[in-house]
Parts: sequence; structure tokens; C-alpha cells
Amino acid sequence: MNEISAGDTAWVLVATALVMMMTPALAFFYGGMVRRKNVLSTLNLSFIIIALVSLQWVLLGYTLAFGPSLGGLIGSLRFGGFAGVGSEPNADYAATIPHLAFAAYQMMFAVITPALITGSFVERVRFKAFLLFALLWATLVYDPVAHWVWGVGGVLRQLGVLDFAGGAVVHITAGFSALAFALVIRSRRGYGAAPMEPHNIPYSVLGAGLLWMGWFGFNGGSALGANGLAVTALVNTNTAAAAAGVAWMLLSWRDNKPSVLGIVTGAVVGLVAITPAAGFVTPLAALVIGAVAAPISYYAIKFRQRRGLDESLDVWACHGMGGAWGALATGLFAARSVNPAGADGLFYGHPVQFLIQLVATVIVIAFAFTLTYGIATALNRTIGLSVSDTEEQVGLDISEHGERAYA
Repeated sequence: MNEISAGDTAWVLVATALVMMMTPALAFFYGGMVRRKNVLSTLNLSFIIIALVSLQWVLLGYTLAFGPSLGGLIGSLRFGGFAGVGSEPNADYAATIPHLAFAAYQMMFAVITPALITGSFVERVRFKAFLLFALLWATLVYDPVAHWVWGVGGVLRQLGVLDFAGGAVVHITAGFSALAFALVIRSRRGYGAAPMEPHNIPYSVLGAGLLWMGWFGFNGGSALGANGLAVTALVNTNTAAAAAGVAWMLLSWRDNKPSVLGIVTGAVVGLVAITPAAGFVTPLAALVIGAVAAPISYYAIKFRQRRGLDESLDVWACHGMGGAWGALATGLFAARSVNPAGADGLFYGHPVQFLIQLVATVIVIAFAFTLTYGIATALNRTIGLSVSDTEEQVGLDISEHGERAYA
């Protein structure tokens, strides 16, 4: 029987709370970027996910992601309803904390991932269509990918992929699913012609700051212990965010003026990019990963704008492309001297690790994009994804929820 560490358990419980906070923080980050008539709707898309996916995780999601593997593709139903998930550790995943603490921590990752996608279709999505999409997506996309990458016996884990805190599981799946959804749902009326300026950038700054703070639990907590690896992940997280924020500032300054919304977006992109690498690389490598992530996402946004695609808040550019770069960069910069449980990357004489990261990235992108496109298309053809023109003109706060954000 494994002995529970009070220190490890306390840190994971704190990290669980920090990651939970990230979803309402995301709500404010997104909410500030929409028009005032849609702010409540946008906030609620994130908030309701906390409740909805928490229930799905207890009943089914956790066991699909972390239950005993069925052919490396999905977990069995052994842990359905959290059966057998109690105060004793599960040595397969975390030998020094209660199994239930591990499951609760992972729950918060399952919560925030579909919430990230909401930025692609705010200001026009039907609430009931979104609820169905979120449940289907969590079950059919997130849970299988989490099992492939993190579950004992998962196909990508067996391949040797490194994903410390969710570059592939969280950010690639969310970012490329956002792109797929945006290709299915219609654009906002007047997109490209009428002004659609953010109504409250201070909300977005607040949300980004809380995301930055919460990310210490997101990445640092993924060490699953109060130890040196958690410290490394925390320092790398802060370093990458700082580098990306400064890099984005310089990019926007060169083009026009140093945008405040751009600076905070850059910091978030740095946080995204370091997520898969946080526990495998040095702080100097984290600085490079963050600094390179900023132009990747910055120019991905410009590409999306030129294509005329209404992917409202650039989830694909920031999370999809940032996460993909982070996954690949892990294969470049990973060092066993940082984490003996990891591997050496290309720059440490092990090119095979980069190839493994590349293969895993392509697989996850293809799976998430294809499944999401199919789910969104099916919902669009049956119940419809978009509100009516009149409802959109009135605003989703009134038309979908019967409330107004500001008296």
C-alpha cells in the first residue's frame, strides 16, 4: 500500500482550485472581447461548462480517460460514477495522493478544455445546441485523447509522447476543434463590414491575469507532488508567458501601437505553448518557446482574418497553433537532466523524440478536427447551431437568457 504524502496532497488540492479558477477567468477574458449585448451569454458558456462537465466526468468521463485501457484507445467503465475512486492512491497515476484527488484535479482540465472552444462561436450560438455539443465533445473527443496521451496503456503514451500538462490533450484539441466548429457555423451578421469592437478590455486583462495565476496550478500541479519538478514547471510557465507577452508587444508596436489586448493575448499564448513542455525543459528553453509562440499565433490571426473566417476570438490561432508549437518544441528542448522520467529531445541528441511529438500532434489534430466537424455538422442539420438574425441583432443576453448585463 502506498503512503499518502500530506504535502503532495495539499499542493494538488491547491492546484485543483487554481485550475478550476481558470474557467471563470477564461469567461472574463472572452467576455471582455465581445459586444456588450452578448457578455452574459459569453460568460455563461464557460460557467455552465463547470457544472455540466463536472457531472459528465464523475459519471463517465474519468473512467473513459483513466480507466483500465481497452486496446489503448479508451478506458473501461471500471471507474464509472467514481466507483473505486477513493482515499487510497492509484499508483498508476499518483502514488502519494488519494486517487480521488487525482480524479478531481484532472476534472478541472476536462472542464476548461471545451470552455476554450466557446471563443470560436460566441455572439451567435444557440445555447441548447451548445449544451449538446459540449457533452458530445467531452465524451467523444476529450476523453479518448486524454486516454491516448495520459492513460496507462494509451496508444500515444506507449509511443513515448511527452505532454506534461495538456499541450495536445487540452490546447490542440480545443484549438483545432474551434476551427472546425467555425467552419460549420455561419458568420456573425455584418462580420467584416460592421464594427465588432471589444466592449470591455479591462475584463480581458483581468481574465488574462487570473489565467496566468491559475496556470501555476495547471502546469505546476501536473508534477502531482510538492517537489522540485513542480517548481521547475512553475518557473518555466512564468518565463514563457513573460517572453511571449513582450514579443507580442513588439510585434503590435511595429505594426501600429503596443496593444494592451495584444500583450495579454501574447502572455496567454506563451502559457499555452509551454504547457506540454513545462516539466521537461530548462527555463532558457521556456523563454525561447514563449518568444517563438507569439509570432506563430500573431501571424496565424492575420492569416485567419485574410481568409475572412469568423472564428470570433482566435482560439485556433492561440490555442491550436500555440499548442502545436509547444508539442513540437517539447521534442526539441526536452532534457532528461530536467526530468529523468521524460526523454532527451532533438537538441539533446535524440531526434526520434521530435518525430514522436510530430506524429502525435498530427494524429490529435486530425482526430479532433474531424470529429468536431462531424458533431457540429450533425447538430447544425438537426437542431441548428445559430440563433436567428433577429435574436442576434437583439443580443444573446436578452434573446437566450432574458437578462441584461448592464442596467
